[in-house]
Amino acid sequence: MNVNHALYNYSLRLADNNMILSQRLAAWCSRGPFLEEDLALTNISLDLLGQAEMLYEYAVTLSAKETSADELAFLRSERMYYNCLMVEQPNGDFAFTMVRQFLFSVFARHLYHHLCNSNNLMLQGFAAKAVKETNYHIRHSRDWIMRLGMGTEESNTRTQFALNQLWRYKDDMFAMNETDMQLVDLGLGISHEQLYPHWESDVNALIAEADLKIPDVINKIGGGYNGVHTEHLGHLLCEMQYLQRAYPGAQW
Repeated sequence: MNVNHALYNYSLRLADNNMILSQRLAAWCSRGPFLEEDLALTNISLDLLGQAEMLYEYAVTLSAKETSADELAFLRSERMYYNCLMVEQPNGDFAFTMVRQFLFSVFARHLYHHLCNSNNLMLQGFAAKAVKETNYHIRHSRDWIMRLGMGTEESNTRTQFALNQLWRYKDDMFAMNETDMQLVDLGLGISHEQLYPHWESDVNALIAEADLKIPDVINKIGGGYNGVHTEHLGHLLCEMQYLQRAYPGAQW
């Protein structure tokens, strides 16, 4: 595969992860449990949106055809999105949102930390900025999982339920394909297998500290990086893409 095409696919995947999770968190705007939390969730959503925009803009420069960041973000169909399945899951209750955020943010932090040493200058620059924001996202969601896990019987039960549901998608987050292997060989990308032990160590430590249990999950679900998604992504895209499709040419 042409290197530019591989980088295009890689950038698009990173952007889609951030774009879809940003859209999920944006749904909490004006619905947070209290004002400060409402603002915190909105700020995290905006951080992710900014990261997505940077990566879509870079993907445009690598594309073999004329396109724009807006077209990549808002005019692709469901099968043309390459985000992992974890980020497209519905918000659920507050515990579900916090557990999803923590599991993904820990993955993102280790990925970005290693990407700071990529041979690609753009990915280096992106990762250096994003890893600082991601550290805040981890600290925020971690604090909430501790409160919920160590709180009441109900808050612990709900947090454990969220962990059980989301655990099915963790392997999908670490899946690798031909694009990854090519970029790893060139020193441009990062092996997800290299990241997993770090992610597992951080997540297991929090689970133990928050009085939760590592789920015993059999039905693992994957396919997100190949464009195979759960039923939830289509509904999310209908809402996210409405403005651009109703008013073609609108810019963000």
